[in-house]
Amino acid sequence: MSILIYAESQDGQISKGAKELASYGKALGEQMGQDVVAVGFALQNTEDLYKYGVSRVLNIENLKDFNAQIYADAIAQAIDKTQAEIILISSSNEAVYVGSLLAGKINAGYVSQVIALPESTNPFVVKRKAFSNKGIASTEILTDKKLLRISKNSFGLKEHPVSGTTETFNVSVNQGLYDTYKVTNIEKATGKIPLADADIIVSAGRGMKAPENWGMIEELAEVLGAATACSKPVSDLGWRTHQEHVGQTGKQVAPNLYIAVGISGAIQHLAGVNSSKNMLVINNDPEAPFFKAADYGVVGDAFEVVPALTEKLKAFKADNN
Repeated sequence: MSILIYAESQDGQISKGAKELASYGKALGEQMGQDVVAVGFALQNTEDLYKYGVSRVLNIENLKDFNAQIYADAIAQAIDKTQAEIILISSSNEAVYVGSLLAGKINAGYVSQVIALPESTNPFVVKRKAFSNKGIASTEILTDKKLLRISKNSFGLKEHPVSGTTETFNVSVNQGLYDTYKVTNIEKATGKIPLADADIIVSAGRGMKAPENWGMIEELAEVLGAATACSKPVSDLGWRTHQEHVGQTGKQVAPNLYIAVGISGAIQHLAGVNSSKNMLVINNDPEAPFFKAADYGVVGDAFEVVPALTEKLKAFKADNN
């Protein structure tokens, strides 16, 4: 038996989330005396997974473009091949789509938003976030197969180099699945840090007043090496793409630093970002709900505060390089 992780990638490059899964899997494997196996699609540089404890990689090369039904079926075949009873997936949008489908295929108990190693492995009990990330639940899994969706940045990256091998794993594809779930268009952000991998996110809302004012948000993000994001009303208005929408109905993120500019802090937005390690809010309304959840707050006009902050950061970087 082994622990299997679904190693996601972008254009073949191993994602940060996959490395965190490998770190988690290795720590759990040491508890249970099991090796860690990864399965992924058209992966490159699989040595990156060896650094975090993966000893075997199944590389599916005959599938590439994401399709949740097809991917779930392929991962199920990898589970059969490895006889894995514990399967780990990340909290990315793709993994969320795949997770429920996969759990049904393999009859697994499925626990999302897991934040720590199991409290116990017999019985198998894990801690997870609950109530829109405001509470913690201890959940026991009774099924033989256990599917855990690990919350972003909850475990961290922990190198544990091992000798690993990579093998091509060509799966059999059920052509009928293409008729029930079709990908009609793929939009990719280019030249930007993916939200899922970002340690810092600079996000903005309707307080920016118009899409042409986003230049200062992008400039601050560039100085910080951060990703950019937005609130739901902004993406609904077409000011920014839906790829940048974070919140309960958008992408749920957990960076080390989340900077919210001109976002009031509706509960739906907070539900998607309150797992951030630190939150800085910039808003000209001292009564904005976001200030109650923030670690740091600046009451002021974003059009004055953000450019001033950007210049200070530029000067700091120039003095320390």
